Amino acid sequence: MTVAALLRPLNVGPLDLPSRVVMPALTRMRAGSDGVPTDLMREYYAQRAGAGLIIAECTQVSPQARGFPGCPGIYNEEQVAGWRRVTDAVHAAGGRIFCQVWHAGGMSHPSNQPDDALPIGPSSQRPLMNVLTSGFKPAEMVPPRALETDELPDIVAQFARAAERAIRAGFDGLEIHGANGYLLEQFMKRSTNCRTDAYGGSAENRARFTCEVVDAVTDVVGAQSVGLRLSPWGELNSPVEEDAAVYEMAAQHASRRRIAYLHVIEPRSSMSPTSDAVRTVELDAATFFRPLFDGVLISAGGWTFDAAEAAIAAGKVDAVAFGRLFIANPDLVQRFSRGAPLNAYNRASFYRGGQTGYTDYPFLEVVEG
Repeated sequence: MTVAALLRPLNVGPLDLPSRVVMPALTRMRAGSDGVPTDLMREYYAQRAGAGLIIAECTQVSPQARGFPGCPGIYNEEQVAGWRRVTDAVHAAGGRIFCQVWHAGGMSHPSNQPDDALPIGPSSQRPLMNVLTSGFKPAEMVPPRALETDELPDIVAQFARAAERAIRAGFDGLEIHGANGYLLEQFMKRSTNCRTDAYGGSAENRARFTCEVVDAVTDVVGAQSVGLRLSPWGELNSPVEEDAAVYEMAAQHASRRRIAYLHVIEPRSSMSPTSDAVRTVELDAATFFRPLFDGVLISAGGWTFDAAEAAIAAGKVDAVAFGRLFIANPDLVQRFSRGAPLNAYNRASFYRGGQTGYTDYPFLEVVEG
């Protein structure tokens, strides 16, 4: 019997994945107010241990990196211990898990910052979207404080320290979040980067900060334990960046450092957290990055099983990430392997905390039993 390409094993860095079905980082806002992962999060991730690889939700590298309430951190020992309980549970269930290290940058609000300070960014351009504050209440963005050049090395070091803590917390590796309009992409986009120093202007300069983070993290934990996520031509939090050269430079630098994988978001996805729409566009991130990155290429955004199967069989991508499907189907790989129907997700429960829409989706054996 022929095994579907999507369900065949794949080597990623130090890991032998049993399938190419990836659970991407999904903001779920179920951590404690102190950023410590909860027992509910442990249950949630353990339920999904059947994924070829789990990439845990965006995890802040410092108190200043916080973008939303309910997001976990990896900047103190209590958070390390909380994540250790999660990773132990995933490993006990036979899974593999990376930590996504993240800095929201200007995509934040004073109420989410220490001492109600302004969020920070490469420039003072205000992000386009609103943000959730304490109590999950929406608030209009404020212009961030533009970072001084001499502040940047410390933020790079925050990523490196977060990487070291992630490994101590039992993660199999980590993914650098350079996508979705957060700090690294804020440096890459002209609309949010108006700097005139070595970190602004040309594509090379705008890619510099991301490349420095990649260097610092790989120096600490080794290149084969590192992934990088990019969202070329994405419009979440800021206008589309039409200059593809900045993403090309980031990807080529990551390739030279021989990191484990590059994870790209297809521009056909709406990039809106409140919409299920898929845009009709000719741009294809997987095709663009395939010749630029000499390593495992993961693609996310609007994939179906059949489309992912065809893309992997054709060598277009090596693995595919399914976000919303994993929210509603903790046993997604089993359902794919059996051609079973999928649970529908409840968007209203994505970001609101609690068990509902988080750990209460039925497993296939429950439905069939």
